Amino acid sequence: MESSWLETRWARPLYLAFAFCLALGLLQAIKLYLRRLRLLRDLCPFPAPPTHWFYGHQKLLQDGKIEKLEELVEKYPCAFPYWVGPFQAFFYIYDPDYAKTFLGRTDPKSKYLYKFLIPCLGNGLVNLEGSKWFQHRCLLTPGFNVNILKSYIKVMAHSVNIMLGKWEKICGTQDTVVEVFEHINLMTLDVLMKCAFSQETNCQISSNHDLYVKTTFEASKIIFYHLYSFLHHHDIIFKFSPQGHRLQELVKILHQYTEKVIQDRKKLLKDEKKHGNTQKQKDQDYLDIILSAQAENGNSFSDTDLRSEVNTFILAGHDTMAGSISWLLYHLALNPEHQERCRQEIRGILRDRSSITWDQLGEMSYTTMCIKESLRLAPPIPSISRELSKPITFPDGRSLPAGITVVLSIWGLHHNSAIWENPKVFDPLRFSQENSDQRHTHSFLPFSAGPRNCIGQHFAMVKLKVAIALILLHFKVSPDPTRPLVFLHQIVLKPKNGVHLHLKKLP
Repeated sequence: MESSWLETRWARPLYLAFAFCLALGLLQAIKLYLRRLRLLRDLCPFPAPPTHWFYGHQKLLQDGKIEKLEELVEKYPCAFPYWVGPFQAFFYIYDPDYAKTFLGRTDPKSKYLYKFLIPCLGNGLVNLEGSKWFQHRCLLTPGFNVNILKSYIKVMAHSVNIMLGKWEKICGTQDTVVEVFEHINLMTLDVLMKCAFSQETNCQISSNHDLYVKTTFEASKIIFYHLYSFLHHHDIIFKFSPQGHRLQELVKILHQYTEKVIQDRKKLLKDEKKHGNTQKQKDQDYLDIILSAQAENGNSFSDTDLRSEVNTFILAGHDTMAGSISWLLYHLALNPEHQERCRQEIRGILRDRSSITWDQLGEMSYTTMCIKESLRLAPPIPSISRELSKPITFPDGRSLPAGITVVLSIWGLHHNSAIWENPKVFDPLRFSQENSDQRHTHSFLPFSAGPRNCIGQHFAMVKLKVAIALILLHFKVSPDPTRPLVFLHQIVLKPKNGVHLHLKKLP
């Protein structure tokens, strides 16, 4: 029986469409195959762990298990390729000479990796490149000068004392196990909101901010999953996945919080102007500086730029500080002899326990060594990455072409036994002046190095000193052997099940 006119009319276009799609698919497959061959050729000089033909090395670090990374650092000197699926590879480095060569260049941040942060952070200092990054960096740097940091010490101490008051109510005179990460998380948020945005949130007492803290934790977990699950690297596939849908909900909560911070300050400034109270503060806070930058550079510093920088400071600053203080407290709990030596040093300096000054922070030499050793063992940002804009040759003569994504594993660098003797041992004397002078300049990089180092590193060190000084003056800490700390290797280092410590109030 002959085909109907309708069947004949529609068959040919359908066949053509099918053939066109098939050809496109074939071209894409050839393109991916050639990409794989090129990567295999470029990475050939560097041995790699055994890889699965489809998943690559995805299973190695997908669950955030850092112990496996330490094994790889031990087995593969300097660097190794890390495959995420069959067509994408990162190049992990953890050698100080490699790090110095890498950070001494001006390669852009990896679009492949940092694009996963854009939904949460926007395009702030973490993600920007070129002249716009330089403009933002110059505009925001005054927010971290010495005079402003000095003015923050009293505010920091007040927030820490609120947390200590909560611990006193929980513990009384008894030795009590407390999950301290949650408390420290809220305390660092409180400090950040007061110092950077002059906002009294009462977040340590009110439960209204619990949602924000939990949201940041969940969003970080989803972003890490997105990064290391190559099947979800395509934006459309991820967007319609359950994780992608959930991330959109979380981002909305985070941005609402940020928008409220900005609008509250704009309203305050408007009210002050309305009532003729236009006298400037002696020291501008971070938000003042951003708003001033927008007023002076309206065409080149948009509302979107404003929101992005506030997002970046709140999310990046809050998460990293909470982790750094928690890890330091945990390490001192595991090493009571160092804890007691820090306590004696702090008592000798502060005496009346009532206040801390800028000059007193500079006298805490042994405590500072303990802080640095904790940052070595548990760097708040475990890795950073760049996409090579031109070929690179490492000191041992091996090279990589442009286009390769290089990941500097700060965790791997800090646990590299070729640099650090007994790298798992907590030994603050590694950071004595004598030992520091003999060590490679790029063997310790908790805040990165070079022009794109952490803009808030001095703020972080001041906060760490204030927090640990007041905590050790009031409490003795010891570990809970039934619940050891387990790290999650995500964008920011996280505790898998919290940080549980025995707290005992000191007389």
